[in-house]
Order: sequence, then C-alpha cells, then structure tokens
Amino acid sequence: MSGHKAKKQFGQNFLVDQNIIADIVRAIRPAADDNMVEIGPGLGAMTRPLMQHLNKLHVVEIDRDIIARLKTDYPQDKIVIHEGDALKFDFATLGTPLRIVGNLPYNISSPLLFHFAKYAEGITDMHFMLQNEVVERMVAEPSTAAFGRLSVMLQYRFYMEKLLDVPPQSFRPAPKVDSAIVRMIPLPAAQITVKDEALYAKVVASAFGQRRKTLRNTLRDYLAEDDFAQLDINPQLRAENLGVAEFTRIANFLNERAVPSP
Repeated sequence: MSGHKAKKQFGQNFLVDQNIIADIVRAIRPAADDNMVEIGPGLGAMTRPLMQHLNKLHVVEIDRDIIARLKTDYPQDKIVIHEGDALKFDFATLGTPLRIVGNLPYNISSPLLFHFAKYAEGITDMHFMLQNEVVERMVAEPSTAAFGRLSVMLQYRFYMEKLLDVPPQSFRPAPKVDSAIVRMIPLPAAQITVKDEALYAKVVASAFGQRRKTLRNTLRDYLAEDDFAQLDINPQLRAENLGVAEFTRIANFLNERAVPSP
C-alpha cells in the first residue's frame, strides 16, 4: 500500500507501527461473527489484522483513491465498502449490535463522537485512535484542567477508558501531537437519567460557554438564586466543578418546571 500521499483535507496520518497495531487489535478482541465497522481504513494498518479475525468488515471511507485500493486489495466477500462521509453516515443501516473502530480524523473528531452517540443504543463498544488531548478531555474528572463540555456530554452516555498512548513516530506522516486509544462502552439505558437530551446539551453549552465565569452568570437565563438553593448547588462554582450528576439534576429540574402539571 505504498505510494498514497496523505491528504490534509481528510486529516490523514497513517499508522505504521506494527507493535502498536498488534496492541490495538488485542484491545479490540475481534471475534469472527462481530458486526464491525471501521471508520477511515486508510492504508489498511488496522483493516488487514481485523479481517484476519472477522468473517466480514464494514468500512466507511471518503477518499476516492483509497476506495479504489479497497476494491482491489481486499477479498471483496469479506469487506463491505461504504463510500462517503462518516459524519453523514447512518450507522443504523448496519444493524445491531454494532462495534465501531477507527483512527478518527483529528480535525473532526468531536463532531464524529457526537454523531456516534446518536446510535449508542445499538452499539456494543467503540475503540478509537484520537489526539491524546481529546482522550484526556473525554475521561477527565470534574475540577481538573481537562474537564469540559466534551467530558460532560460523553460521560453521561458512555463508560470511557484510555487504553494506550501512541507517539507521533508511529505514523506517516508524523503528526505534531501525541495520540491515544480510547474505549467507549454505552451505558445501559436504565443508567441514563437525563429526561431531555437537547435541554441537557443547552445547559452544558451555556455553563461552559465562558469557563472563567461562575454558574450564577453562565446559567442566569435558566436558574434564579433560589433555584440553586433548591438544587443544592453553589452558584459561586464554575462549570468545571460540576459532574454529570449535577448537570443532569439541573436539566431535569428545568424539564419538570417546563412540563405543565397534568
């Protein structure tokens, strides 16, 4: 698979370190009958070892040059190629339960993660290579520098774990950032207590909109002084000091207030 030039517009950095590849495949533990899709197979660093374990692998790829290679370099009875943008792809069409893997383009990783979250109910697990800084934000604890909107928006839907670090020299071309592998497992529906997801997202976005300001300021369109008292949340705190449970409490409180009594 030599000769392909990485394309900047697709955020392409190709994994070439065989030891790291083996570690990732071990972490994923693909089984023959798994319904698995790989996002952006690129030059096949992960595709080939995954296919050694799977009866069939779905791939989503936007780069036409790579699609042409996928059609000639792999046994076509074992690979199902979906041409197009993963951000617009309907993963429900692949059936359930679904396992998702991929080296995600770093320039669109956050929108992609939110896109996958829509299909969480039908997903068994997801294993992604991402910029290390993004993985640190995903798994961060409240009141730490890395904790932010991404942490709160993903942690209420997924159990997440950083599995391993991947240095720049593991890629061609070498990116300017460190990378990491993260495992995401959707939480059971019974554990998700957010009643209105859109409202939860709005509250979180407002709270983190101005990180240095207190909740009294950032949530003033939503909560009055006595609302904070009722919620047992200190309005002098900042968004980064609240965890998923507190944001859920705020969103559900607002949801109940907006829903007229029967």
